[in-house]
Amino acid sequence: MATKEIKKAEQIEILESGNELAAIAASQINYHVMGYYPITPSTQIAEYLDAMKADGKHQVKMVPADGEHGAAGICYGATTAGGRVFNATSANGLLFALEQLPVQSGTRFPMVLNVVNRTVSGPLDIKCDHSDIMMALNTGWVIIMAHTTQMVYDFNVLALKIAEHSKVQLPIIVSSDGFFTSHQKKKVSLFKENKDIADFLGEYKAPVTSVEPGTNPVTIGPYMNEDELTGSKLQLVDALENSRAVIKEVFSEFAKISGRKYSPIETHKMADADVALMVCGSAYETAQLAVDQMRKADKKLKVGAFAITQIRPFPEKELQKLLAKVKVLVVGDRQDTYSGMGGNMSTEIRAALKNDKTNKTTVISRVYGLGGTEFPLVKAEELFEIGIKEKKKAGSVKFHDYLEQYMGHKGVEMKPIFEPLTLESQTSGIEVNMNAETGKLDVKVPGLRELTGKAYRYSQGHGACNGCGIFSGINTFLKGIEGEVVLLVHTGCSMVVTTGYPYSSYRTTYVHNLFQNGAATLSGIVEMYHERKRRGEIKGPNDPTFIMVTGDGGHDIGMGPSIGAAIRSHKMIILEYDNEGYMNTGNQLSFSTPLGHRTSTSNVGKAQAGKEFQHKDVAQIFSACHVPYVATGAEPFPMDLIKKAAKAQWYANNVGLAFVKILIACPLNWKTPDDMGTEVIRAAVDSCFFPLYEIEQGITTITHNPYSQDSSKKKPVSEWLKMMGKTRHMLKNDDVLESFQKEIDRRWARLNAMNDCDLL
Repeated sequence: MATKEIKKAEQIEILESGNELAAIAASQINYHVMGYYPITPSTQIAEYLDAMKADGKHQVKMVPADGEHGAAGICYGATTAGGRVFNATSANGLLFALEQLPVQSGTRFPMVLNVVNRTVSGPLDIKCDHSDIMMALNTGWVIIMAHTTQMVYDFNVLALKIAEHSKVQLPIIVSSDGFFTSHQKKKVSLFKENKDIADFLGEYKAPVTSVEPGTNPVTIGPYMNEDELTGSKLQLVDALENSRAVIKEVFSEFAKISGRKYSPIETHKMADADVALMVCGSAYETAQLAVDQMRKADKKLKVGAFAITQIRPFPEKELQKLLAKVKVLVVGDRQDTYSGMGGNMSTEIRAALKNDKTNKTTVISRVYGLGGTEFPLVKAEELFEIGIKEKKKAGSVKFHDYLEQYMGHKGVEMKPIFEPLTLESQTSGIEVNMNAETGKLDVKVPGLRELTGKAYRYSQGHGACNGCGIFSGINTFLKGIEGEVVLLVHTGCSMVVTTGYPYSSYRTTYVHNLFQNGAATLSGIVEMYHERKRRGEIKGPNDPTFIMVTGDGGHDIGMGPSIGAAIRSHKMIILEYDNEGYMNTGNQLSFSTPLGHRTSTSNVGKAQAGKEFQHKDVAQIFSACHVPYVATGAEPFPMDLIKKAAKAQWYANNVGLAFVKILIACPLNWKTPDDMGTEVIRAAVDSCFFPLYEIEQGITTITHNPYSQDSSKKKPVSEWLKMMGKTRHMLKNDDVLESFQKEIDRRWARLNAMNDCDLL
């Protein structure tokens, strides 16, 4: 039977970035499901895909998760149900999802995950290196790395065919460099007709699924004893080994329909090279240019470069053949194993060459480009010079070192800009006493003019956008906190714009941890403080007040640890500022984003009308944890917020965890004038979207009811929505507007019923 001839498919040229091309490929494939969570710099992939969905260009069901771990679980579940699945993440997002990755490969369900490479925290850095993707080497996934924008598109097409092959049946990662490849726009070719991609991929029929209980009930992920587990892992190894031939086969087939040929190792002038440089990712283009420039300047130089594109399974045999006559190889690692004798690529190449008894190549490793450090032509040439020096005189250079060397300037001491705040400067005479008759706190607060003399815990000077409500809102809240304060601040706008090293906007102790673990971290601080005080290691009558500040969607990914802290009822305050989205990563939807609101992952178009589900009521969630005090507040009502802060402090210091949520303005992403924040927030309160109330020892009290005298004068929510550019489209969509108004009315009626009931 004759083999069907594969013809080159029609293509078009466009100017796009790597992230855009990954999204375009996913749209053309028309995956069934994408479970995702925003993290820079991979977030754009979900944003572009959502924008295309709003325009009706694909039918991918996009499921926003509560964090990367949840996104990985969504994707895994979807793959077991028999469809095609897609995802994208970066850095600590990959690490947060890491626990799920071996589950998926171990149970052999294929999918495609884009890892847009970024530095792993901490300290926090959002730029590119390979410290994230190298963490995934031992997860059992196939890993291919693109070093150009064209490869990002092509690899996203061919990756799925590799993953679904009957001899593989494994998930696959497409890796590319954050901000270099992901955001760089270049002219690329892509398939004009989606049908050509569909024909190339073929129809996928999952061997088993989790959704056929009537015809084919299966058990997925059973418990295994030692022997069975070993057999399972050996099958996984076999599948990865099988993928070697499959990858070459798919590369070859793809070359026929695209005209672009790829190999497990991309090479440049390696045929006669005696000194070679290996770098992965976007740096390879610079290495190629260095080879050309150096050979042109000195005809006697025999230098060459190569990049490993097939990271897993590792191309051992290909490397041994390629390096048979190379005298010195310099390996550039964009990450380090920290005292592991080089980065991962260095150690793996050394291991591969060790298995070839005839190979005599000297391998030199240099760590470069950490945290997005640029890799210009001169740096590539410097790496070649290291190899040339070693070839001339063996043993003349270190086997492992860092290319860039910076340990700070000797003699420089970090000194505080401000003197430490005194206890007196943080005290303003607020009085809080328990009322024996009501069982609730009575608070006496000095006038606002007197409170202006109280020290700011946040100093003036930060990088926030004009009109940002975070700092005026938090500082107003902190006016109600007496004495010393320890702040833990999640990743988010409030953290990023205040702590650009070596500067800090905080005049009190500040600790940072990532979104997902702030509450647990502060819990540990609180318990250590009290235990050390119990042992007599800490003296003094005045305890600091411990406050965690979260926002920018932090109570999506960080809800679990916060609920844990609430249930344990540590002596601390959780303060959430709600700007209705992930603003620090570019305004993606959060669970706190209201129904119908436009974000970069809830776009508005002919096929989509903004966010598709109602917003999360975090205050009521914490109330259900039975913490002693829960409150909502807003800056336009300063005395109300300050009194609630004072109550929260009393309960946090004397009883247990207190939770306060404040609504703050984000003019940039709400699309409002910079000076309208107070007006917009007041409208949100007056329309009962964001009611002001407190729940003290289980008793609910509405503290600001704009319609207590005449409920018929209640403002419709449209009065608030018309003030923001992100929501004006809702005024033209009666179905969405009616659903939103109905939910607000329901929650307001429920709150009023709780307010009328004073039973504990």
